[in-house]
Amino acid sequence: MNTLLIFIRNPQLGKVKTRLARTVGDEEALRIYRILLEKTRTTALGVQAERWLFYSDFIEKNDDWPEADFSKKIQTNDDLGGRMEQAFRTAFEAGAKKAVIIGSDCPELTGRLLQTAFDKLDEADFVLGPVPDGGYYLLGMKELEPSVFHDIEWSTETVHARTLEKIQAAGNSYALLPLLSDVDTEADWLAL
Repeated sequence: MNTLLIFIRNPQLGKVKTRLARTVGDEEALRIYRILLEKTRTTALGVQAERWLFYSDFIEKNDDWPEADFSKKIQTNDDLGGRMEQAFRTAFEAGAKKAVIIGSDCPELTGRLLQTAFDKLDEADFVLGPVPDGGYYLLGMKELEPSVFHDIEWSTETVHARTLEKIQAAGNSYALLPLLSDVDTEADWLAL
């Protein structure tokens, strides 16, 4: 069973894309975030997997994410690594054989590339999709390895490299997906 874990923020004015909002304002940042959410939803629907949608603050009913296609949950834990670890743990406890996590910041991600990520887990223990700023847009694994979520300085240029170090230190193999851009700043948005 393939399980796709999708982390999003509840689309609320002043609470999304805060780095982007510094230069474009809260209303424009929310508008852009809604575009990114729509793209993420379309991408998620393009892969054969269970789709678990994790909201940041509360579960929204009757929004653009239909319950028929997305099992809705809330992110738990204060730290990003802790939230991701808990999401993977829950997926594997529910019977997932492969789990892949994405956010909503990578409009270049496609359903086909998501399928490729699951396929690469046939050969490798992990799969990662790197972004130019040193993070990643996708992380996938076949079984929970908590170390990849600990002692990581999130939102820094070392996230991808440190994650690979932890995968190798645990004796696991990995495959890489193509480098894609994510949207954190106005320059990122304009480049796309």
